[in-house]
Amino acid sequence: MHPNYPKLIFAILLSIYFLWIAYAPMHGSFLDFIDLPIHETGHLLFRPFGEFMMIAGGSLFQIIFPLVFAGYFIWQEKYYSAAVVLFWVGQSILNVWVYAADAVVMQLVLTSGFTGTEGSFHDWNYLLTETGLIASTKTVAGIIRLIATLTIISAAIFSVYYSFFPTAAETFESDL
Repeated sequence: MHPNYPKLIFAILLSIYFLWIAYAPMHGSFLDFIDLPIHETGHLLFRPFGEFMMIAGGSLFQIIFPLVFAGYFIWQEKYYSAAVVLFWVGQSILNVWVYAADAVVMQLVLTSGFTGTEGSFHDWNYLLTETGLIASTKTVAGIIRLIATLTIISAAIFSVYYSFFPTAAETFESDL
C-alpha cells in the first residue's frame, strides 16, 4: 500500500507544527486569531443558560466549534480530513489552557486591552473561583494541557495513518 504523498507530507508538517505548539503553547498559533471570535461568540450563544454557562461558553464553544467539523468529516467517512481538523481541536484546547493557567496571576491581556489584575474580567478566574477550584488552578490547567496534547498526538497519528488509505475517488480511478 502506497501513501498519498501530498497528504503524508502535509500530515507530517502539521504534526511537527502542532507538536511544537503543544511543547510551547505560550508562543501561540496562527489559529489564535480564529479562536478569539469563536470564543467570544460562545459567550453570546451560552448566555440564555445563566451567568456561569455564559462565561464557560466562550471556552466550551471554542472547542465545540472545530469538533463539529471533525464530526462532520467522520460522518462523511473522510477520516484524513477529520484527523487534520483534530489538530485544530487540540490547539483550541491548548488555547483554553493558556487562559485557565492564568486564572490566579491574571497577566494575560484580554479583549479589553487590560489584564485581569488591571480590572478586566477574567473568565477562568471566575469559573475556578465559583467552583471552588481556584486553589487547584495548576492541576485543572495541567489536565486541560494533557487533554490538548493527547488530542494533537492523536491527530498526528491518525493523519499519517489515513494518508495511506485512498479516498473513494482515488479507488475509483485506480479501478479504471
